[in-house]
Amino acid sequence: MLKIRLARGGAKKRPYYSIVVADSHSPRDGRFIEKVGSYNPLLKKDDPNRIIVKQERIQEWLGKGAQPTDRVARELSKLGITQWTAGNNPKKGEPGTKAKERAEERAQREADRAAAAAEAAAAPPAEEPVAEEAPAAEAAPAEEAAPAAEAAAGEAPAAEEAPAAEEAAPAAEGEEQA
Repeated sequence: MLKIRLARGGAKKRPYYSIVVADSHSPRDGRFIEKVGSYNPLLKKDDPNRIIVKQERIQEWLGKGAQPTDRVARELSKLGITQWTAGNNPKKGEPGTKAKERAEERAQREADRAAAAAEAAAAPPAEEPVAEEAPAAEAAPAEEAAPAAEAAAGEAPAAEEAPAAEEAAPAAEGEEQA
């Protein structure tokens, strides 16, 4: 199949294209049948030297069945040589199958989190039973309860501090090893 397409030339970051008629199987910048014009994308859009074509040769090749590529057809339609219509690819923006699966998993996780949050909000938190110290204080005389409370208060912090110190020491050793 014959194509009317662009063949790139020019330097690095300074493109210049030749409009050529070539076999569709030949490389982009490779063998071609005939050069029918040139295209310089660096020039302004209204510059007459931006696209230069041999109209009669292009008409002849189109008559022989050569198909212009999308970019060439767009440029030729600006000159009134051919008719160009935008392609319609409805699946272009659609994600692939793996992306769809990941989106479904993410939606499922979010739904599970929302359900768990709703259950937590609906169920009142379980209240911890409060130790009833008032009846014990009423049963014992006030004078005897005060020294017993002070003694218990003095022993409790010492007992709590010792295990906390022992737990902190292994944690510090673990950090040094890491």
